[in-house]
Amino acid sequence: MSPNFANATAALLVPLAFIITYYDVRYRRIPNLFVLATFLSGILLNTFFGGWSGTLVSLEGCGLAFGLMFVLHLLGAMGAGDVKLFAAIGSVVGAHLVLPTFLVVVLTGGVLAVVAMVRAGSVRTTLHNVLRIFVGMLPGWQMPRFAVPADRRHTIPYGVAITLGSLISLAVFRV
Repeated sequence: MSPNFANATAALLVPLAFIITYYDVRYRRIPNLFVLATFLSGILLNTFFGGWSGTLVSLEGCGLAFGLMFVLHLLGAMGAGDVKLFAAIGSVVGAHLVLPTFLVVVLTGGVLAVVAMVRAGSVRTTLHNVLRIFVGMLPGWQMPRFAVPADRRHTIPYGVAITLGSLISLAVFRV
């Protein structure tokens, strides 16, 4: 990757990370305007630096990122805003970096989940629910569905994990 492309990507993702973090922590929503701006910027950046093949890489990244997060959404583990945000991030990083970025995002989310679980004093309950999810994946067992807790200390604003994980991925894989 060219240093100019990495710099342009960082110039897009760093302010996005701060804005999304603020909105997701404060309101537990990720405004569609920011997601759309990220998506379009990703396509424009990849097209500018890679021509039509860059456009294709961007669209493939968006599709792959959407697919990965949509599966988690279907399992009830991810909100729709998080799915759209990661799809937009996929358009920025391109298809070749979606999987490594996804892994970094999942690890970042795991760290945030442990911090939230300890902070809320819900370690035992959370681990029990995780066990129920794994048992629900076994043949003949039903996947449990959990209601979103009214106490926001028991939820994670996953947009934070997505943007922070994307920045970490950018630093590790692009620089």
